[in-house]
Amino acid sequence: MKLIAESGSTRTEWALIEDNHLIQRVFTEGLNPFFQTRREISRSVRLGLPESFFRKKLEQVYFYGAGCTSNEKKNILGASLVAQFKTPIQVESDLLAAARGLFKDEAGIACILGTGSNSCFYDGKIIAKNVKAAGYILGDEGSGAVLGKIFLSDALKGLAPKDITNDFYEKFRINANDVMESVYNRPFPNRFLATISYFLADYLDNDYVYSLLTENLRNFFTRSVCQYDYKNYPIRFVGSVAHTYSEVLCDIAHEFNIELGVIEETPMSGLIEFHSMNIEEA
Repeated sequence: MKLIAESGSTRTEWALIEDNHLIQRVFTEGLNPFFQTRREISRSVRLGLPESFFRKKLEQVYFYGAGCTSNEKKNILGASLVAQFKTPIQVESDLLAAARGLFKDEAGIACILGTGSNSCFYDGKIIAKNVKAAGYILGDEGSGAVLGKIFLSDALKGLAPKDITNDFYEKFRINANDVMESVYNRPFPNRFLATISYFLADYLDNDYVYSLLTENLRNFFTRSVCQYDYKNYPIRFVGSVAHTYSEVLCDIAHEFNIELGVIEETPMSGLIEFHSMNIEEA
C-alpha cells in the first residue's frame, strides 16, 4: 500500500493506493515548509488525517508540496512525515507533481495556477528548466494570490468598482483595517489573498474584473510560458485557478497561438497513474 500526497499552500490531497487502485482520498489544509515549522507540519498532519491512515502498513509515502524546492525544506517536511508514518518518505516539489501528473513520461511544459503559480519544461523524467516562481510578492503571475492582491490594492485606493468592493466587504465580513491585518500580521496571507480570486469569479461579466483577470493571466504567459520552447511542446495546466477560469485561460492562450488540451484541477489522478507505471523516478 502506498500513500500519495499533493499539497499546495491552501490544500493537501492524500490518496491511499493499493495494487494501483484508489482506496481512500482525504483533503487537509496545505503544508508549506516556508511558512510552517517541522512541529507545526507534524501537528497539522496528525490532526487532519483519519487515525486509520497511521495504522496502515505503508510501503512508501510520496509527498509533493509547495515550498519543497531545496534539500533543507524537503528535510523539514520529510522529518515531519517520518515521525508520523514511520515509513520511507520521498519528498518532491508540487511542480514535479504537476509535471508527472500531466505528462507521465512524455515531454512538455507543465504549468500551475492555484494559490501561487509556477511552470517548467519537463523532459519526461526530470524538470529540465524552471522559470523561478518568485512567490506572491515578487512573482506568481496568474495566481489566485496575485489576483486577490491586485483587487485589494484597487479596493483600498478606491479604484475598484464601489459595488464590487462593498460586496466583498459584506461577504467576507471585514473592513479595510481587517484587510491590512490579514495581509500583514496574520499567518498565510497568500491563502487569504487567493480566496478573493474565487469571489471575483462571480463578477466576470464586469469589465473591470475581466480585465483584471485577463491581464493577470497574460502576464503569466509573457513572463513564464514564453521563456520555454513553447511552440514545439504541449502546454498543460493544473490548479484551482486554472480550472475555475479555464475558458478565459484558453482565450488568453489563443492570443499566443497556443492550444491548451489539458486543464486539471489537481494532478492526483495522473500521479496515481504515474506511480502505477513503475517509471524510474528522478
